[in-house]
Amino acid sequence: QVQLVESGGGLVQAGGSLRLSCAGSGRTFSNHIVGWFRQAPGREREFVAAIGSRGSSTRYGDSVKGRFTISRDDVKNTVYLQSNSLKVEDTALYYCAARLVLTGVIVSAPAEYASYYNYWGQGTQVTVSS
Repeated sequence: QVQLVESGGGLVQAGGSLRLSCAGSGRTFSNHIVGWFRQAPGREREFVAAIGSRGSSTRYGDSVKGRFTISRDDVKNTVYLQSNSLKVEDTALYYCAARLVLTGVIVSAPAEYASYYNYWGQGTQVTVSS
């Protein structure tokens, strides 16, 4: 069982940056693929980024490529989402999610789907003003 807690959201002007954190519990956190998703009011949940176990691989949604960077610190049991050059359309509730995998499994296309993940956090709000 893994519990996830997001933090780092807030209000920022367009062009600014935020670093979101996803803190996980449990000794096996490093063996989980962790993804970030976001959901704006009236819209479907959207894949943002994912990182493999032990940081072996990463994957990004098209709308954030080149602006967002996902990383992890398994000593701290934390995954980060560095969000730069923020746009008004990045405004959403951001969630992290996790799935336990075998050692060596890399992030691939299925990780872009919410149904892939077993554990979810409560979300952190990001609001970008113009």
